[in-house]
Amino acid sequence: MIFHKPVLLKQSIYGLSIKPDGVYVDVTYGGGSHSREILKKLSLKGKLIAFDQDDEAKLNICSKNNFLFISSNFKHLKKFLKLNNIYKVDGILADFGVSSHQLNSKERGFSIRLDGPLDMRMNQNQNLLAKDIINEYPEETLIELFKNYGELKNGKQLASIIGVQRSIAPILSTKHLKSIFLNVIPKRYTNKTLAKIFQAIRIEVNKELDSIKLFLNQASEVINPGGRLVCISYHSLEDRLVKRFVRDGNFDGNNNTDFFGNKDVPFKKIGKVQIPSSNEIINNSRSRSAKLRIAEKL
Repeated sequence: MIFHKPVLLKQSIYGLSIKPDGVYVDVTYGGGSHSREILKKLSLKGKLIAFDQDDEAKLNICSKNNFLFISSNFKHLKKFLKLNNIYKVDGILADFGVSSHQLNSKERGFSIRLDGPLDMRMNQNQNLLAKDIINEYPEETLIELFKNYGELKNGKQLASIIGVQRSIAPILSTKHLKSIFLNVIPKRYTNKTLAKIFQAIRIEVNKELDSIKLFLNQASEVINPGGRLVCISYHSLEDRLVKRFVRDGNFDGNNNTDFFGNKDVPFKKIGKVQIPSSNEIINNSRSRSAKLRIAEKL
């Protein structure tokens, strides 16, 4: 099953600096492309644990003895590692964002190109759907979502349009949601603005940024000294969290220092931020916004 075309595959695997007998975690399994590359570098003594909250990722599970799949959000990293008697690992890979499979499945409601129900759940067992946010959230809350998660300056206008339209009839499909904005978005900005609107809603549905924060804090506790953290982000909100956590040990941009004024952070960055080559972008247009950051546990 083609679930997701991997982005920055060679660079991310190289960044893990894999030890054959080590223990590694792929917290965004998807179609298993990154996991399969990790497994190629592991001996029979090595181990790979993979997380994915999307039930459809189970269709791609590997059958190797040194592979363990955990059907859960990566925000529960420590809990499920502990349940499997794993307390320390040698490296973690995270490929954030929505997968190609999710975008291409119209019934999931992620895509601005395909008409489908306003769903947008990465975990199809949760209760909150995109339609609940659009039809039930107060306009003031929608304004904040568009501002904070979509980085949109016209959030008040967008929220007001939603308020008017949902008073006439519930907004239940991606096509209907798109249609209510077409008269107010300049044509040359239509796709970009719609993508940001959908991004804001999707982040709220899945509590994505909160999950990333929880994950990063836990990753710093379970990775062995000298172990690697490799993160691939697809928009500035994700990347900013990773960048700040590696640099400052927090998400606020404040410098953490010890009693003596020395920088007190769990990781050091390895190399510069990496982006896809022009060839990769040509072969996989969804890679164009990707950024790869590598950090090593101190």
